[in-house]
Amino acid sequence: MGFIRFLKDWTLPVAIAMGTVCYLTFYLVPALDRAGEVLSPVFDTLFPITVFATLFVTFCKVDFHDMRPHKWHAGVLLAQLLLVGLVIALAVDSERLDSSFKIQDSGFKLFWESLLTCIIGPAASASPVVVGKLGGNISTMSSYVLLSSVASALLIPLVFPMLEPTVDVAFTEAFLTILEKVSYVLLLPLVLGWVMQHYAKGVCRRIVSVPDLSFYCWAVSLSITTGITVKNIVHSEASLLMLAAIAVGTFALCWVQFGIGRLVGRYLGERINSGQGLFQKNTALSIWVSYMYLHPVASIGAGCYVLWQNIINSIELREKVKK
Repeated sequence: MGFIRFLKDWTLPVAIAMGTVCYLTFYLVPALDRAGEVLSPVFDTLFPITVFATLFVTFCKVDFHDMRPHKWHAGVLLAQLLLVGLVIALAVDSERLDSSFKIQDSGFKLFWESLLTCIIGPAASASPVVVGKLGGNISTMSSYVLLSSVASALLIPLVFPMLEPTVDVAFTEAFLTILEKVSYVLLLPLVLGWVMQHYAKGVCRRIVSVPDLSFYCWAVSLSITTGITVKNIVHSEASLLMLAAIAVGTFALCWVQFGIGRLVGRYLGERINSGQGLFQKNTALSIWVSYMYLHPVASIGAGCYVLWQNIINSIELREKVKK
């Protein structure tokens, strides 16, 4: 019973550890190379399915009448916009430092770009799950995820050409592509959740009655995400100094965004939702846009961020259990 209780209390760190150990095992043991090649596409397919299942279960218990704009939505989006502007200014100015110190591969600039991907990305699709366990409002959090996704789809094609002028980003194409990627795992489960609530109420009640089902689905997807993150770090061409700087920088950024979000929520209502809305990011999308429009090393920032944000989530959930 003690071991089971430990797993329930520390589900997210256990998921992170499992993802890390599984990938490193396949990476370090040559005899498992063939098995790794077979399982890799399986996990690639399983990841969006687990995210979809997480949100579908969550939306089965959302109050759709409460999914409307709130004051804290505007406050968090404004805070995100200000942070994006600050980091862009630092990234542009860092080119001068790279030139002064004769740093190859734009070291300072890559550092700020890696942080930018963790700011400009939308709120995590699974953030309503954590908000629900923390006692926040799932419905208003779900509506913020939708707003945040649209805002990020607008910002990314506008902002990234400022940092990488050689990259041609067609605004409409990038906007629609980002929305498409978000829609598959966000809008579809949202619609199905609404359909279940109105036309399959008995099945919907049975799904909702399973304790923490969406949370454990999310833990599975987190384990897969962690494995992908460790893979990107292991195969990265960045120096150890750069990797360490990005890891420390994203850790600090986690707390900065978390604190600012809570501060916004203190004045505009729903403190829990505001903190999670600004701090918990869709890192899978951030990693993708980094590869597409910036530099592969910049994607390491989002990879580190997903580890830090879920460790902080675990601490939050543990403190909630204690209270």
